[in-house]
Amino acid sequence: MRSGDPIPSAPESFNQQDVRETTREMAVQTRPSGSIVKSLNVRPVAGSIVRDIIQRRHYLHAMPSAPSACFGVYLSGELHGAVVFTPGARLGHRLLRGAHPAHVVTLARVWLSDDLPKNSESRVLGIVLRTVRHSTPWKLILSYADPAAGHAGIIYRASGWHDLGQTEPSAYIDLGDGRLHHPRTVFTWFGTNSIPHLRATGVPARRVHVPGKHRFAYVLDPTWRWRLG
Repeated sequence: MRSGDPIPSAPESFNQQDVRETTREMAVQTRPSGSIVKSLNVRPVAGSIVRDIIQRRHYLHAMPSAPSACFGVYLSGELHGAVVFTPGARLGHRLLRGAHPAHVVTLARVWLSDDLPKNSESRVLGIVLRTVRHSTPWKLILSYADPAAGHAGIIYRASGWHDLGQTEPSAYIDLGDGRLHHPRTVFTWFGTNSIPHLRATGVPARRVHVPGKHRFAYVLDPTWRWRLG
């Protein structure tokens, strides 16, 4: 039965098995979220494809200038999300014994439309990790969850990433709107994130210190897991 087709009335010859089959068919039709998640198309794309949506919708409102790889998340041919990798932190390769910088990257941006079910993120991340495991020389992926943005890294904890603790505290900027903005975002908007300069131009900016970010690591190559320090 196709979605939207009327459910036929039960003829006299229906037995209990027929009723069970019809009930199961109706149950499938009432579970659209799972169907949506399975219909997501996640594929590598050029940075230019996802730049606009990252700049408009991701909380940092900034696209990394030199991404290592980008993925688009499509539903029915429309872009509903993006994943962006950048070169790893300068000394990130030291976390993995015997690794060099090319072995490590950072999962820098993950954004999915609110129109997608909540479990879409885990499926998208799983597809992306399987893809880069077989198509890149990467051995370790680092990612960060920003508590100042309400992120605790739940998706990473649930997906088997290693929790490396928190980074050093950092500073955000309040532009007088009661919200905390990343310094890179402020620079993108105003061409500067200097507090004195912003105040001189009439922006009531102030710097707010926040706790460090949660840092997570994922070893792509199982034979390298013992190397994680």
